[in-house]
Amino acid sequence: MEWSLTFSADPRPYLGKFVRVVMDHPLGSPRPRCPNLVYSSTACRLHPLNYGFLPGTVISDGPPIDAYIFGLDVAVAEASSTAIAVAVRRDDVEDKLVVAVPGTKWSRQAVLESVRFRERFFQTSILFLDELSPTTVPARVVR
Repeated sequence: MEWSLTFSADPRPYLGKFVRVVMDHPLGSPRPRCPNLVYSSTACRLHPLNYGFLPGTVISDGPPIDAYIFGLDVAVAEASSTAIAVAVRRDDVEDKLVVAVPGTKWSRQAVLESVRFRERFFQTSILFLDELSPTTVPARVVR
């Protein structure tokens, strides 16, 4: 089996593309900070979405590109579908893909509310494919 890695700090080129996501935090799994789960703690909630990474990609700080999976109400080991948006972190270098299963539609507000469990620590906005153009989305400078 031949392996190839794609180096990119920017997940935006994946918008509109069919991607494969391997879950490292499936729906309903405990948050990494709380392996013993203290349910009363705000920081110790179960993952409300399937969350994983795109195998074969590497971002600037080492790990692969991460992705939230929308439209699945069961935990899965992996999923393949279309990247519909990017959660853009203005105060971090690690933006996240938003991948949705076919037949589902998601508003900006619904996406923001659904990813709040992780994105509340960052200044995050949601960029949809139809908003992507070279004049409105400057390239990110990674330092």
